[in-house]
Amino acid sequence: MKIEHLAIWVTDLEKTRSFYERYFGATAGDRYHNPTKNFSSYFISFKEGARLELMQKPEIPGLANPAQEHLGISHFAIAVGSKEKVDSLTEKLRTDGYKVAGEPRTTGDGYYESVVLDPEQNRIEITI
Repeated sequence: MKIEHLAIWVTDLEKTRSFYERYFGATAGDRYHNPTKNFSSYFISFKEGARLELMQKPEIPGLANPAQEHLGISHFAIAVGSKEKVDSLTEKLRTDGYKVAGEPRTTGDGYYESVVLDPEQNRIEITI
């Protein structure tokens, strides 16, 4: 078995799609829109086969502080291939105005990673 995809609710579907395409090399499929349910989404695919569904429905309430830890999915990790790529992508995101929530480091369980927040304040671990 494998996880087929993860889905996240977003307020700005196009901005979030562009973020994953630009910084993580994801490719978006066609935008799906269901006017009856006031729902739109994109499936975005990563080179190694993982997929993320970005979903938008205006009446879904947001969290008071989405960047703060909360129950539910805490984060997802994207492997970029090397320590140098973790460092350079983290700096690129910082320079472009995205929040770095965890500086690059080796964790107690042996991962080299940083943590950044996407445009919707979802936590992404950038790892080797």
